[in-house]
Amino acid sequence: MSSSDQLSTKAPTRRAQAVAAKRRAILSAALSLFSHYGIHGTRLDQVAEKADVSKTNLLYYFPSKELLYIAVLKEILDVWLAPLRALRNDQQPLEAIRDYIRLKLEVSRDHPQASRLFCMEMLQGAPLLKGELEGDLKGLVDDKASVIEGWITQGKLAAVQPHHLIFMLWATTQHYADFAMQVEAVTGKTLSDERFFNQTVENVQRMIIEGIRVR
Repeated sequence: MSSSDQLSTKAPTRRAQAVAAKRRAILSAALSLFSHYGIHGTRLDQVAEKADVSKTNLLYYFPSKELLYIAVLKEILDVWLAPLRALRNDQQPLEAIRDYIRLKLEVSRDHPQASRLFCMEMLQGAPLLKGELEGDLKGLVDDKASVIEGWITQGKLAAVQPHHLIFMLWATTQHYADFAMQVEAVTGKTLSDERFFNQTVENVQRMIIEGIRVR
């Protein structure tokens, strides 16, 4: 292969990496601003400045503020739902749910802005995300509820309604991100404190696991 051929094959890869990096920078800047000011309080020129791109360049990737906002929310869902996707029929249920709790608390610790923005969207009635919630999200939750129902049928979990268990897991773990200021005001700590994080994981695991353990 000639040197010109080698350059032509490498160039798209470098360009793809540059495109991906710029897209990540825009999404990161948008998340930071949307989580503080909401969609209506955020301007695209603010996002462009924070991402260190021109507004014209930003609009090349995301033609409108609404499309950028939806892209940010979908990325949040991908991160937020990854631990749920990991639940499988062949797992030991108590260990699987114990691991799920830790993973969800790690998400709350590592992505608090994302969790707060998602919460804000829900409180507003999810006007831009309702289709996603009623489609892919509902399908995933129904699928994992069936996994939990299977564990219950096999006598491996107490007889609880699977959807309510999932809602309880979400509410408990995301509280530490969505109400971080309240948690810090009461305890003087956040999940970034390693000792407090481990204490939170252990206590949430114990309370939920003991509630679904077969007696």
